[in-house]
Amino acid sequence: MNSIRKISIRGYKSIRELENFSLTNLNVLIGANGAGKSNFISFFRLLARLMAGELNYFIAKSGGPDAMLHYGRKRTPQMSAEMYFGSNGYKFALEPTLSNTLIFAWEQFYWDYNGYTFSLGSGHAETLSGSGRHAKVASYVVPSVRSWIVYHFHDTSDTAPMKQPCALNDNGWLRPDGANLAAYLYRLREQFPDHYRRIVDTVQLVAPFFADFQLRPNPLDQNSIQLEWNEIGSDFPFLGHHLSDGSLRFICLATVLLQPDELMPATILFDEPELGLHPYAIELLASLMHQAAVKHQLIVSTQSVELLNQFSPDQVIVVDRENDQSTFKRLDPKNLAVWLDEYSLGEMWKQNMFGGRPS
Repeated sequence: MNSIRKISIRGYKSIRELENFSLTNLNVLIGANGAGKSNFISFFRLLARLMAGELNYFIAKSGGPDAMLHYGRKRTPQMSAEMYFGSNGYKFALEPTLSNTLIFAWEQFYWDYNGYTFSLGSGHAETLSGSGRHAKVASYVVPSVRSWIVYHFHDTSDTAPMKQPCALNDNGWLRPDGANLAAYLYRLREQFPDHYRRIVDTVQLVAPFFADFQLRPNPLDQNSIQLEWNEIGSDFPFLGHHLSDGSLRFICLATVLLQPDELMPATILFDEPELGLHPYAIELLASLMHQAAVKHQLIVSTQSVELLNQFSPDQVIVVDRENDQSTFKRLDPKNLAVWLDEYSLGEMWKQNMFGGRPS
């Protein structure tokens, strides 16, 4: 699958106009609360649902068209986007209807080698990208976008899905909230034991008391499984709610970043993955991100100075709010070279040397 290399977004939430913005294999978004980091991340969630033929279900669940359009339809009658995967691209524009849905004003594939644009039509409510038309270009774009997952492991409460039993066969991919963590780890242990062992070894670095997961179908219901684990020197089966919030989140993050390449999404997105993690766990998380980014694309939003310190300036995108819209700027290492000898990126961020703070 192919990573996204350039994107334009117009009229989406706080993003009034973002033109031809380049993305690399590792992209770390920083900025003040409300600057637009989460809106940028959520746009990828919208695209994944669009490609799955679930656009208007997603829009309805997200508050309707006016919640998606920049300051609503009265100010922004259309939102559009363009994205490029190497030499192939996908473009579309959406407009609201009187029935409070969105329809395509136009939808196109783009083949850069010869500048060809292939129209998929207009007026339809769900994408026609999977219709079989222009299949060669579609094969470069559609599977990649459909695979995108925005991981958000914030909910570790007693009722969190990742702590509940799940279906044993729900193991195709790790769900965005980790709801099928036990089933997915079970699959990795059975089919990819080397990757599973790496996950266990990595978890032990942040939780030295941790021995292994005890993954087995429920004896009373062979179709379900629940997260169980044991401590070193004990065979007592603890449940997920016996883990600290930070440990449980780190297990989810390590599972995403250490899973086999063939199961990885084309683009992996994390929304504030540092929540509840010890500084050492944050350093280890950054190391895992660097390793994964060798072959895969990561987009990460963070508020963590500790996490930011683990990256180089050219991997950092500063998000600010200016004139009622989000702006995006990738740091230039040349402009910061004189300061990096004395200050870390996190220190410079706190001192407002390159933006990304409330103004």
